[in-house]
Amino acid sequence: MSKIKESSTNFANKQALMEECSEVYAANIIGGQWGLVICSWLLNGKLRFGELKKLIPTITERMLTLQLRKLEENKILKRTVYAEVPPRVEYELTEIGYDLGPVIKLLEKWGQKHKEL
Repeated sequence: MSKIKESSTNFANKQALMEECSEVYAANIIGGQWGLVICSWLLNGKLRFGELKKLIPTITERMLTLQLRKLEENKILKRTVYAEVPPRVEYELTEIGYDLGPVIKLLEKWGQKHKEL
């Protein structure tokens, strides 16, 4: 995932829009399709990387890693590393991440309704 140059008009427009519209800010924090899918699965509880990969077979390991890092950076989920051999890492939603539950459910319901048009 490439970064937008901070000197570009696109970057300035994106920043201005995020400051004006809370919904645009929220959409940017959650990310695209993968962020929503990951959060949707994590609503059911903690999952390990391999479990997430099995639940989302079309995502590459690299993209899953990038999305998990972004969600962690934005405090949507937390990553817990256990000092074991082999190492065990679990991902779970934070309190603010769990607050996305009703939003995700509404988006799911709306998406299903729109598919049926």
